[in-house]
Order: sequence, then structure tokens, then C-alpha cells
Amino acid sequence: MADVTEPPLTLYRLQACPYCERVVRRLQEYGLEYRSRFVEPLHSRRDAVKRAAGVRTVPVLVDERTGVTMAESANIVDYLESTYADGSLEESTADSSVTATDAGGDD
Repeated sequence: MADVTEPPLTLYRLQACPYCERVVRRLQEYGLEYRSRFVEPLHSRRDAVKRAAGVRTVPVLVDERTGVTMAESANIVDYLESTYADGSLEESTADSSVTATDAGGDD
């Protein structure tokens, strides 16, 4: 179980990655607290993101509230919009079809 003081959203990202920054902007737009996990620049050394999502590409978002882990900035932005845009999480958690890990990713 996650520590209650930790935000339920974790973003695996690279410094200065435009795809990652796209997700960061959306998280900020919705006022969502999240923690950043910066990964190794060398693709083959991204073991932390590989363990979390099964991929070595970034960005990857892990949402502990809904159980969603996903890659690719466009998918993450769409997910954030459908889940958090109206400030209500309750409606979106009823749909469990978004809980699959997306095997793709931006790099």
C-alpha cells in the first residue's frame, strides 16, 4: 500500500523530453499532484520504468487510484482528460476497461 503522503500519480520521465513535458503540462493544468521518477537517458538502463510498465520508453504514468499504468504521451493525455478533467474521479473508476498497460511509448 502506498504511503498516504505520496501522490497517487507517478510519472516516469526524462529531463527535457518534449513528450514528457506534454504530460507534465496536462497534470499541472488539472492541478494534479504527482511524483516524477526521472529515468536513465540510456534506453537499455531504464530498469525502473521496465519494472513498472514493461517498457523502457517514456513517458509512463502510473495511477494508483485507478490501477492504470500506461505509456505514450497522447494516450496519457487522453486518459488524464477523461479521468480528471472535470475534477471527478468517481465516474471514471467505474470503467475498468482503461486498466490495461499500453505496450507502446514515446522516447
